Amino acid sequence: MSDSLINLEETAIHTGPKGVINDWRRFKLESMDQENLPPAKRDLLRQMSSPNRPKDDSRANLNRKMSVQEYELLKEEDEGCLKKYRRQCMQEMHEKLSFGPKFEGVHDLDSGEAFLEVIEKEHHTTVVVVHIYKLGVKGCEQLNNCLDCLATEYPTVKFCRIDAVASGAAERFSDEVLPTLLVYKAGELIGNFLACTQHLNEEFFATDVETFLNSYGLLPEKELILDDEEENDVE
Repeated sequence: MSDSLINLEETAIHTGPKGVINDWRRFKLESMDQENLPPAKRDLLRQMSSPNRPKDDSRANLNRKMSVQEYELLKEEDEGCLKKYRRQCMQEMHEKLSFGPKFEGVHDLDSGEAFLEVIEKEHHTTVVVVHIYKLGVKGCEQLNNCLDCLATEYPTVKFCRIDAVASGAAERFSDEVLPTLLVYKAGELIGNFLACTQHLNEEFFATDVETFLNSYGLLPEKELILDDEEENDVE
């Protein structure tokens, strides 16, 4: 069994109700300024966050006392700390499920050799989107701008662009078929869109290109980014 599968299984073990509560208690204990807490509350937090309880304690009395005090304590939980904990848990899970390299911006290819190299040598899980364009051809500049935006939202996708002349195949990519979007994964062509702007409105934006590619299932899930407003939506 691979390390990644083992890690995911270990994570799953702690996602049950008791596991989540205990993890939250430990997170709460570690994140609070214990020096300013009343001694009784500090001791209670330690007891609640500890998976092992002393054998010489009276379990019946301890459990009965804890159930009442825990209820009172949970009513006082700091909402900001809870949001931070939830955000951290979701981010950790997202990172465990994210594989492959990440990229910044759109990569400019200057030759046919560079074009072939990015297709053949990229990580097998990486989606490679190549825009073949030509200066002055309608839609090319606008599509380049859209890809600049999408590259920031999909860092696991490698967005590239190459001038049709520089590609060495200008005769195959005449002005009539530009702009062209080619999509590859593991060296295989999985999307081939000649004169792709004909599928879009005359005035289009990054969201339109995103919707178009998603309609063919060519883009992965977006990076997980949670802010306070999204936290409120989840609740």
